[in-house]
Amino acid sequence: MKISTSILYTTVVGLKLSLIALLLSSSSDTRSVKPSPSNNSIEQKVDSVLALMRLNEKIGQLVQYSGGWDATGPTSSQGDQHKLEKLKRGEVGSMLNVTTVASIRETQKIIMDNSRLKIPLIFAYDVIHGYKTIFPIPLGESASWDLELMQKSAQISARESAASGLHWTFAPMIDVSRDARWGRVMEGAGEDPFLNSKIGVARIKGFQGDDLSSEFTIAACAKHFAGYGFGEAGRDYNTVNIGVHELHNTILPPFKAAAEAGVATFMNAFNDIDGIPATGHKELQRDLLKGEWQWNGLMVSDWGSIGEMIAHGYATDKKHAAEIALNAGSDMDMESYAYEAHLGTLLKENKISVDHLDDAVRRVLRLKFELGLFDDPYKYCDEEREKKEVYTPENLAFAREVAKKSIVLLKNDNKILPLSKDIKSIAVIGPLANDKDSPLGNWRGKGDYNSAVSLLEGVKGMVGKNTKIYYEKGIDLTIPTVEPGSNQFLHPLKFNTTDASGISAAVAAAKKADVVLLAIGENAYQTGEGRSQVNIGFAGLQNELLEAVYKANKNVVIVLMNGRPMDLSRASEIVPSILECWHLGSESGNAIADVLFGDYNPSGKLPVSFPYHVGQEPLYYNQKNTGRPYSPNHVTFSGYRDAPKGALYPFGFGLSYTTFEYSDIRLDQTEMAVNGDLKVSVDVKNTGDVEGEEVVQLYIRDMVGSLVRPIKELKGFEKINLKAGASQTVIFTINAELLQFYTANNTWEVEPGAFTVWIGGDSNTKLKTGFSVVE
Repeated sequence: MKISTSILYTTVVGLKLSLIALLLSSSSDTRSVKPSPSNNSIEQKVDSVLALMRLNEKIGQLVQYSGGWDATGPTSSQGDQHKLEKLKRGEVGSMLNVTTVASIRETQKIIMDNSRLKIPLIFAYDVIHGYKTIFPIPLGESASWDLELMQKSAQISARESAASGLHWTFAPMIDVSRDARWGRVMEGAGEDPFLNSKIGVARIKGFQGDDLSSEFTIAACAKHFAGYGFGEAGRDYNTVNIGVHELHNTILPPFKAAAEAGVATFMNAFNDIDGIPATGHKELQRDLLKGEWQWNGLMVSDWGSIGEMIAHGYATDKKHAAEIALNAGSDMDMESYAYEAHLGTLLKENKISVDHLDDAVRRVLRLKFELGLFDDPYKYCDEEREKKEVYTPENLAFAREVAKKSIVLLKNDNKILPLSKDIKSIAVIGPLANDKDSPLGNWRGKGDYNSAVSLLEGVKGMVGKNTKIYYEKGIDLTIPTVEPGSNQFLHPLKFNTTDASGISAAVAAAKKADVVLLAIGENAYQTGEGRSQVNIGFAGLQNELLEAVYKANKNVVIVLMNGRPMDLSRASEIVPSILECWHLGSESGNAIADVLFGDYNPSGKLPVSFPYHVGQEPLYYNQKNTGRPYSPNHVTFSGYRDAPKGALYPFGFGLSYTTFEYSDIRLDQTEMAVNGDLKVSVDVKNTGDVEGEEVVQLYIRDMVGSLVRPIKELKGFEKINLKAGASQTVIFTINAELLQFYTANNTWEVEPGAFTVWIGGDSNTKLKTGFSVVE
């Protein structure tokens, strides 16, 4: 159907584009994925809009700019003026970092008032663990092992974001990460592919719900595709050297689960994999994700990653980088300015194809239709809903619930915890004890500086008037390099290594108290993007403070605040109790007090292994055995002469104020067909004095394979609640899906043979049985 410019203009102005799309004829479908019948209506609309588009408008849909400027006022730079002119011409597909209903409405209005086709923008923001109400960092929240809890926290984050006008978050990060030196470990779910897959899907469901067009949901983004968590030496953005089987068996499973769960978008990774930057990796993006997996969502680059292929030495210039990226399957260019400058020329030179260009544009348009933006570009822009939905008492109450379930009790000798609310005196000591900012963690959305409940505030709110509280900071962890409350994201930290003048006051407080709560660890800017460290112990003068306080009072509880696994070897050796509290978000202090004083019995389990020493990193439980397995009695074994081989605190570990006993592991059959299933059961008893929750964990080993298999792999878990003295039988079903792996045949299959099964409370459990898979 041929339409004149004047008729097109009149039609677009007079009617919604969604209606136009139903009336106009469709162009041929060149997508790599055919739409399902239920999506035919959207596909017809997408093709109809595509048929109206000029080349510059198509390319514009693949451009994403960062905002953070006053779109309606005078532009502050030449770059801002460039963005404004591109918006007016409809040559921008998405904006990130434009927040609040007012700003989003005004920016959308530029497109709707000035552009020819008036294709609405998608507005995106890094809503990583909360928008305004801040939940625990993802690594901390993962320690809850509570999928329903994590789905609901993502749902609340989505509601707050959508109420503020946003449509899209760059979460969840589902990179398997096994190196505590990597600062971005705080943003994921830890070291295990199975746990990452389950948590990733839960969070995707929370963000997206059942209907992306709902004004309460936002599009999720599975990132970073792929291998980002495997950077050499734990350095951010670093090269990744892995084999194809490690890629498929360890790194890709969470992404496959996300694709099958219907995640709306993927983000590619900064790193290269065996010499090919992920942004330009055709085999991963176009062949596997869009081809074999038949995923029809939108692939966005990470910030500037298209242009960064030049620094990699993989592209000669931005034109070459744009060619590589589009051909590889990267749909949207985030802040590289490569697509807008060069795709038109590349098309004329036949270095990219119309099919690939149209495929990318379709994916952008499809998401906009799914979000309902063509029906109403301003549907998320409701100032009254923004006031009602964001940072509500109900949201904060749930943040406290999530936070307390994310806490892991690592050590509790002499049952020093829980504390009595009638205790006579408590010393609350440490650089993080009254810190109201660090608990918000890195990537804290729109969380206000100093808005978290501190440990000191939480303790004061829990005890009675007769309890004496002595507070001393002891030391400053860092020396300020920027003004308090300013954006510290891009500023390096400078640790205090000289001023120990406050330690004497801390020692005096410790001597007067019945118990010491020592708040040490990391502040919010020691972990996160670009925050890799070779030292994963206590920075600055924290070790000196710890030793001095412990010498004054042996009843020390370390309240650990951190975003990565830390070297706790010395602390674990001397102090009786350690409570892993991560960066718990807005309600941090209240949640910690709930656990300290027994209002909540801790149930968290570690999603990462804690080492004895940084030299063990990368450290993870599901290693391979090697030809010379560990032996403490012989020199020539695969271990260390100066430290244990395994973890100080292993994956899946976490104590409770009660105890649990596992017994009578049993199978309903000892042989299983390749495509069959069997059931394995275990009895769990609460052998303590109080009610408690336990995460029952299932591990499996394929004893002999066409490839060397891990010594143990998590394949199931269930969180149960037992009253004191009560028992429960927990049953797991083992099927082909749990046993298959990417074999030497370069395919996913179950290999017949012997398997061992363990069930227990952490990855070091000894209770086991076995079965065989037969043809």
